[in-house]
Amino acid sequence: MGWLGFRLAVGLSLVVAGWPKIVAPLAQSGFVESLGMYPGWFWSPLLAAMQFFGGMLIAVGFLTRPIALANAVMLLITLWFHMIHPYPEPFLTAEGLAYLTANPDLLTPGAQAALLGDGGMAFGARIQEKAIYASLFWAAGAALIAAFGGGYFSVDRHLAKEF
Repeated sequence: MGWLGFRLAVGLSLVVAGWPKIVAPLAQSGFVESLGMYPGWFWSPLLAAMQFFGGMLIAVGFLTRPIALANAVMLLITLWFHMIHPYPEPFLTAEGLAYLTANPDLLTPGAQAALLGDGGMAFGARIQEKAIYASLFWAAGAALIAAFGGGYFSVDRHLAKEF
């Protein structure tokens, strides 16, 4: 039951994260091209489908290993991206900080202290840390599922076929 719960957590998280990409499958074309994945019109919908539909397949345990391996690779690329593109730089622009400084009433007192005190660097570092740990956790989870398969409560097992 524990493995089923873990597989559901990973699979359904991929479904939830993949839904916005399914709704707008070409929205990440420029982003994936910036990572060197050409053409973006091909990779963006493919990655959206892999995340959304792949998450469904992981959740039910069908074609579990190859789908989980493909998602693990995608999530490792996400981890790599978060490690080399820290959030504080693109997240908090000089213009954005100037606007927030001029309009502090838009922020709670805690947010004012976190964002305006040091230019948002501590806030950005916390976001960066969470992005790295989340990417690492989900990549490792998908890799574990790829290594061990769907388990007892999976479609793969009931088909008597471990892919």
